[in-house]
This record gives sequence, structure tokens and C-alpha cells, in this order.
Amino acid sequence: MADVGGGFGFGTGTGTGIGVGPYAELTFDSEGDVDRASQGTVSRMEATDVLVFAHGWNSDRSTATRLYDRFFAPFPALVGPGVRLGYVGVVWPSMRFSDEPIPDFEVAGALAEPGHGCALDPLTRRALGEFWPGRRAELDRLAELLAEQPESAAAFIEFGALVRELAGLDAVHEAHGVHAVQAVHAVAAPAAVPAVPAIFTEDVLEVCRALSLALARAGAAAAGTEGPGLTVGGGLRGLWGGAKELLRQAAYYTMKKRAGVVGERGLGPVLAELAAGRPAMRFHLIGHSFGARVVSFSLRAVPDGARYVRSVTLLQGAFSHYAFSDRLPHDKGRGGALRGLHRKVDGPVVACHSPHDSALKVFYPLASRMAGDSAGLLGFDERWGAIGHDGVRAVPGAPRLSLDTALREGVPTAGCVSVDAGSVVRRGGAPSGAHSDICHEELARVVVSAGRMGR
Repeated sequence: MADVGGGFGFGTGTGTGIGVGPYAELTFDSEGDVDRASQGTVSRMEATDVLVFAHGWNSDRSTATRLYDRFFAPFPALVGPGVRLGYVGVVWPSMRFSDEPIPDFEVAGALAEPGHGCALDPLTRRALGEFWPGRRAELDRLAELLAEQPESAAAFIEFGALVRELAGLDAVHEAHGVHAVQAVHAVAAPAAVPAVPAIFTEDVLEVCRALSLALARAGAAAAGTEGPGLTVGGGLRGLWGGAKELLRQAAYYTMKKRAGVVGERGLGPVLAELAAGRPAMRFHLIGHSFGARVVSFSLRAVPDGARYVRSVTLLQGAFSHYAFSDRLPHDKGRGGALRGLHRKVDGPVVACHSPHDSALKVFYPLASRMAGDSAGLLGFDERWGAIGHDGVRAVPGAPRLSLDTALREGVPTAGCVSVDAGSVVRRGGAPSGAHSDICHEELARVVVSAGRMGR
């Protein structure tokens, strides 16, 4: 069981404020341990079909609950008369920087207070403390550097080292008996050492410069993200916007790992237990952002031959577009992390994607690129693409549909399906763009079609 901060920080509940029902929450800690009381509530639901939604990055349980309330609202009017719906919100410890707006979704303190620029606003600083408990000294120093923005290479080096420490990279590689930098650059590095994204291993000034340029590309050319620091030979002060982005990416890196653990060790086994006790109940999994990773990795716990997962719908999924591939295009001897798992679903795995999602279009490839890659930090390479940006890749026969086509004709009844939802998932400010623009009836209708629950 995880300790303070990695535990059940969001609490438990039965859905106060949710306009549909029956509703319950499954609450997990960072190690995938479930609050058994919340599991018991789900097991007592009177429903034929249960929608299980896992949020992406968030700062608190109340934000997750309000997201579920809005997304679930259209469903009662969309399903057929023989369908009795149950609703489950998966709550797991993640976080959101307060400068990442959610379109048409007012959250108390959702936006950073004006005038902070590269500095950490109080809401984000508090969220970071809850996300990385026991690291107050490191976070205070990072906040101090971002506020002061010293024009010093040594300050950037210190900042990068602190970020690496928060992300747990040094601890991981010390456990393997090798320094992280050696692990990615030395020919003799042990094969078991986990791969490390280049943004955490390359020269920190070059990384901050690349991230600053990416911010400008995403439309976040605000204080600290443009100026002479972005040019070769220019000053360094303009790179602190990229430094703040490096901290954000460290949080995402931690959430990405955590989401897989919560899915595989937490949600997956819990769903298997629920299905064993209620064999007629059908589950429809929905995940947004890293929550898409949660529900997808839960498929690893589905027993062979089991058919209780009726559909999976991924909304702006923040993981590789090659995840379900049996063979990677750039390495035929390997498959994706979820290779073949779509076959454990008694229905389709639908990946809704949008070209307006800056978080996945711009930052995900940059943050996913492995160290030592010859393409360079900003070079284009499809190896690092996200499923929420351009859909499922390298799965033979997987159809690609427009949202209009999917709604008019329905989605296939099995296999991987990509649906371009850019016609509705299109609004949102920098730096994440339309990444969180998911509360649309059209997307609810996709879930209903995937689950064969319609009228």
C-alpha cells in the first residue's frame, strides 16, 4: 500500500453531485490498491451494462467527479430500453498544472493567477506537493529557480538534476547498478535498464531550448517562452519557459508509469472479481488521456476466454499509437506494449483522436523520444506518436473513420478502430490545446455504438 500522497488522496464516495445513477467510484492509490469499500458499491449495482470511466490528469477528486457528471449526462437518452446503465468513475492519483484550461469546464482556480509567467502559481505548487509527497525541499527550490529565472547555466543544470530526482530516474538506475546517463550512452549498459526519454538525459539547456520552441509552436509564446534565449548564442533567461515545461513533463512521465500500474494491478483485477460475482454484467471501459492508458492496461488482467469487457473507448489517449501492434514497423521483432490485447474485448477498441490536441501532437512525441535517437529532439519520427493524435497504427485491417461516419453507420463490432473526432474535439488554450475538450454528446454516442447499447 502506498503511503501518504500516493494513497487514497481523493477519498471515496457514492457520487454526490452526479446527475445519473446508479453511480459509484473505484478509488485506487498509486500502487493500484483499491479502496475495498468503493469496490463493494460497484458490486451491488443493479445494471446490465456498466460504464467505467478513468480520468486523465487532474488535481482533485471534485474535478474528476464533475468531469464524470458532464460526460455521463447524455447516456440515459441514448441507450435502448433493454439496457440498464450503471456508472463508475475511476479515481486515481494524478495532477494537472493550473495553466491547462478545460473548455467550458469551470474549476475553482483552474487557471493560473495572472502575472506568474514561468513561476509556479500557488495552486500548481500545492498540487505538485500532493503528487510528490515528502519532496518539499526539492519543489521549493524548483519554484525558487522558476521565479528568479537566473541567467546561469549552473542554475539550469541544478534544475534538471532536481527534476530527474523527482521523476525517480536516478533511483531506478541506481537499482540497476548504473548511472542513468551511462545507461543510455554506454554500449555495455545492462539490457534490463529501463529506457529513459531524451528530455531527461540530454543537455538540459538544449532540452529547455527545444521545449521553449515547442511551446511557441503550441501557441504558448508568453512570458519566458520566446526571446533571445531561443537563438544560438542568445541569453538564457528566455529558456525558463522550457524549464517549467520540463517539470510538467516529469509529472507526465510519472503519471504515465502510474497509469499502467493502476490499470494492470488495480482496475484489471477488480473488474475480473466483479465479473466473477456478476457474470451477466457487461463492462464498457472509457479513458481520457492517461486514463486511456489505465483502462487499456487493465486488459492484461482479463482471463483468456472471458467476454465481460464489451467495449473500450479511448478519448485522446496519451500512449503510443503502436501499443496494440503485433509488430512494430521500426522493429519487426517486437510488438507494442498492449499487443493483441484488443482481442480480449468482446467488441471494438475505439481510439478517438484529434489533430487539435497540442499536448499529444507537439509534446508527447518530444517527451517520448528515447535518448540517443539520431533524429534529435525536434526531429519528426512516427515512432513516438500518440494514439490520441492520429489513432491506431500498425494494426492490419483497423479502419479509420470520420466522426460523422462513425455516428451515421456505427463502428465495427470488433477490433481496433480509429475515429477522427477533430470536428468536435477542437477547443482549448495553450499548451495542451484541445486535449481536454471531450465532453460532447457525439463522443457519448460513439461509446454507445461501440457497446451496442443504442436504441
